[in-house]
Amino acid sequence: MLNFKNKLTIGRLDKVDFPEFNLEDLEVKIDSGAYTSSIHCVNIIEANTGAEKHIKFTLLDQNHPQYSGKEFVFKEYDVKIVKSSNGISEKRFLIKTKIILFDTEFPIYLTLTERSNMKFPVLLGRKFLNKKFVIDTSKKELSHVSKYK
Repeated sequence: MLNFKNKLTIGRLDKVDFPEFNLEDLEVKIDSGAYTSSIHCVNIIEANTGAEKHIKFTLLDQNHPQYSGKEFVFKEYDVKIVKSSNGISEKRFLIKTKIILFDTEFPIYLTLTERSNMKFPVLLGRKFLNKKFVIDTSKKELSHVSKYK
């Protein structure tokens, strides 16, 4: 759905693909109150291999139906201080990957965080949504529905 200066309309919830993680139809919450986007991870570790730093993490957790237990390693990452909705600041690792919405692949920066007590494993924040999407809170799964048309 295109509108308002060629921006896609996205609802409050959707399902997306992360090709680099072999994840399809992963539930996401659209969160215009969050600046950055985030994904649920466990066992997030920063390590050194000789002179080279890297991070290791496992996506999702054992309670999630798409949990694979696979460990991912990123050599290119950043560290960001993120203030959560409860006002607590936390150091998070920031990675760049790809996301597929509306049959289009977009680059996305994700902070890695433990979200096991949250309903959705992924939040899409303003930095990603800006200039690409208009949010219609009365709708949901617009990208997911278009994938199977």
